[in-house]
Amino acid sequence: MIIVLLVLYYFSLPKNLFTDPQATVITGNNDELLGAIIADDGQWRFPETEHIPEKFKTCILAFEDEYFYKHPGFNPISIFKALQENISSGSVKRGGSTITQQVIRLSRQGKARTYTEKLKELILATRLELRLSKDEILKLYTSHAPFGGNIVGLDAAAWRYFNRSASNLSWAESATLAVLPNAPSLIYPGKNQKRLLDKRNRLLKKLYDNRIIDELTYKLSVAESLPQKPYSLPQIAPHLLQKIAKSHKGKRIKTTIQTNLQEQANRIVTQHYNQLKQNEIYNLSVLVLDVKTRQVLTYIGNSPTDKTHQKSVDIIDKPRSTGSILKPFLYAAMLDSGDLLSHTLIPDVPTQFGSYQPENFNKTYDGAVPANEALSRSLNVPAVRMLQNFGLDRFYHYLDQLQLKDLKYDANHYGLSLILGGAESNLWDLSKSYAAMAGTLNHFNDNSSQYFTNEFVEPSFLFNQNVDFGILKNEKTIYDAASIFLTFDSMKQVNRPESDESWDLYDSAQDIAWKTGTSFGYRDAWAIGATTDYVVGIWVGNADGEGRPGLVGVETAAPILFDIFKLLPKSEWFSKPYDEMLEVGICKKSGYRASTICDDVELRFIQTSGQKTPPCPFHKLVHLDATNNYQVNSSCSDLRSITSTAWFSLPPLQAYYYKNRDPYYKDLPPYRSDCTQESRITMEFIYPNQQNTIFLPKDFDGTTNELVLKVAHSAPESVLFWYIDDTYVGSTKDIHDFAIIPKEGEHILTVVDNLGNELQHKITIVN
Repeated sequence: MIIVLLVLYYFSLPKNLFTDPQATVITGNNDELLGAIIADDGQWRFPETEHIPEKFKTCILAFEDEYFYKHPGFNPISIFKALQENISSGSVKRGGSTITQQVIRLSRQGKARTYTEKLKELILATRLELRLSKDEILKLYTSHAPFGGNIVGLDAAAWRYFNRSASNLSWAESATLAVLPNAPSLIYPGKNQKRLLDKRNRLLKKLYDNRIIDELTYKLSVAESLPQKPYSLPQIAPHLLQKIAKSHKGKRIKTTIQTNLQEQANRIVTQHYNQLKQNEIYNLSVLVLDVKTRQVLTYIGNSPTDKTHQKSVDIIDKPRSTGSILKPFLYAAMLDSGDLLSHTLIPDVPTQFGSYQPENFNKTYDGAVPANEALSRSLNVPAVRMLQNFGLDRFYHYLDQLQLKDLKYDANHYGLSLILGGAESNLWDLSKSYAAMAGTLNHFNDNSSQYFTNEFVEPSFLFNQNVDFGILKNEKTIYDAASIFLTFDSMKQVNRPESDESWDLYDSAQDIAWKTGTSFGYRDAWAIGATTDYVVGIWVGNADGEGRPGLVGVETAAPILFDIFKLLPKSEWFSKPYDEMLEVGICKKSGYRASTICDDVELRFIQTSGQKTPPCPFHKLVHLDATNNYQVNSSCSDLRSITSTAWFSLPPLQAYYYKNRDPYYKDLPPYRSDCTQESRITMEFIYPNQQNTIFLPKDFDGTTNELVLKVAHSAPESVLFWYIDDTYVGSTKDIHDFAIIPKEGEHILTVVDNLGNELQHKITIVN
């Protein structure tokens, strides 16, 4: 019988006392509450607490169970006194339950409060005392005690009644919460205030009489007012809360979020949202990453808009058109592969690839522009030409290594528009990639010029999850350190918004490698910036994809980016990765490796792979007469009187636009009239350049407008003869513009110069 009773006693207590659904709770890296989602049963029941504040612990023991740490689960003296008083009065006036017994009663919810039930609770309480320590039992009580209404547990009660964590409660606030579980349905804030106040003050008097609090603390405590109604719980990172709830429902999760930074960023987002919504732009998102730990410091999934404008949508991981935000990846890839030097001139002229005709944002052309400037100014035409020269499949391979999960199709699906927003990506993946590039550069300089194998790792917002960068190797992961450094150095020169346009004049200015992007139709505006310590990513737009005039990266997203960076500590600029670089002579005018005839050379550090780039193709050795005004050769001048000099000369079409950029650019001198000129192709169409179909508009009176043909010639003084379908129509000299009104249909334009060089172009005229 004894053995049977012992076995029954041993198994009398369920393994899990409480199985009620719990709220999902997230906290910042300092344990401050960021937000919570109510439990499935409609109760604010936080996950079990890990720490009981000393003030509340003192209050609850003084009020409920002074001998908690001394009894075996029940207190015979209290039970005897309760029975005596209840019998003498003929009704239940007093309870004799210990905290341990109350834990058992809470776990057996719904049971009638009879003497038989009390006996069961007593037995189970002693069994609980054998299973758990006193502190563990007290934590169970604190976590599951009712505090009135739909509030369960100390943590939820502290936030709902006092809008702060339990560890920050005063003596009066702790005493208020300590007396609530005794009769939570009768006395709670907003109901029976007088009875609640009396019970709280009696407890405070007891603490004072027992010399737990001094006289001043007692007087100040009883003077404190009671809470009148519950507060709403904080919603500091609501979209991160929803994201975490999908995989950690009913858990308390400590995140990597810096609470103060998150709150300050929320205020900045609200300020900008109030301005943007005047232009019917309703959504924006912000992500801040720590480069060195790859932790998420700030997560703002959307603006404080309304349900009509998809307030609950977390845009950070949603695919959006990339605009120009991928350009740094192409620039770094071309540097990494040795196809480009940072200052190499790239053509910037009207360009057409089949039916695709990219244009610069400002609709102008520079003729030729240094690659780093093309990146910093986000010029579209040079970017597309760079992609075409580099190869679409080669670039797509780099993007594939970055693991941009929204690139779901092959390279040919996107075509050359890939670099201008023809593909989609999301703020998470893009910010992760920028952070990985910054991390690659940091680790290379900190680890004897080696690379981590898992540098492009996923960031983490879980506090206890450490990011694994892999092992160190001599081989690069994706980009080499020098290519990243040169890319970031170019991005540092991007023109900042008007409010920060003079940033470099201040000692406190922050060097930031940053890039903006604007998608076709003004639907998405991006800005992402990186330093040695932080990456800040911004997206602005409308969640439903509606475009708006003025929705441009530099005007809408960039101001938010720099406001966020002002909240962050200043970072030092990246150290130059000398082990991946070498110093060579560079032609200052072209940016290519200097040839033997370059007349203006400077030493510059380039990436080691840049050694295989060709020497400058734009410097030519020109033979001049004694006046230096004409080209000559052996056919017209004695070799001893010829002066040979290096001359910087661009192809005619590039030169035509480049002259507007550089007033010091000089065309090649003409040949002296008595010299036999060298015959070579020296002219290109300016308009039409590559267009096949041309529409001729009509005036209001029905007159068809003329088509003005333009040709750039390396020797403008040459005479050009113009033909349409083998019919001679006229000639030009110096300025080679020719107006015609062709008939509707297909035509062949032919231009021949006085040296016999010929240029043809097929067009279709539509009226």
